[in-house]
Amino acid sequence: MNDFYLYVITALLPLSAGLTVLQVNPYHALVIRGILGAVAALVYAMFGAADVALTEALVGTMLAITLYGVAVRSSMVMRLGIIDNETKNKDAFPTTINQLKTILNKYHLRLELVPYEDEKELHQALENEAIHGTCEQNLDRDSSYHTVTRIQRLYEMIKPDLNLSLISYVNPLDTKEKQS
Repeated sequence: MNDFYLYVITALLPLSAGLTVLQVNPYHALVIRGILGAVAALVYAMFGAADVALTEALVGTMLAITLYGVAVRSSMVMRLGIIDNETKNKDAFPTTINQLKTILNKYHLRLELVPYEDEKELHQALENEAIHGTCEQNLDRDSSYHTVTRIQRLYEMIKPDLNLSLISYVNPLDTKEKQS
């Protein structure tokens, strides 16, 4: 009966592992992964494996969380190319960008705007996969912007919330085949 606290602390391991797997937000999963590592280090220390506990605390918790955090931070971004001089002093552009940010926030993505000098440079960046999509002023209508993405999953996430005439998907394999 006096070892009851050992059982309670040990039971936190599968509980925190299960919570880590079930997280939708990757940042919440990182926090719970840190808790999992701390609990594991505590369990190792309680059972007399101080060297393993120290290794788990340093490598399994601190280093892993730092590396995972950097990886999640750098991969959870949509790089959107824009023509720099075309977007200045336009009322519809901030509205379009704010709408895109709102949509992407639901999926824990950030929006990074990458300015280009002209349309040719912008489209070349999309073909070279330097950016995930483009946002250009609609030629048909003066007050709206059209977004093109080369990533089908981004297109599927954005299209239900954005007007279908304002977003389209371009298959990068099709453009490479046309150039060959």
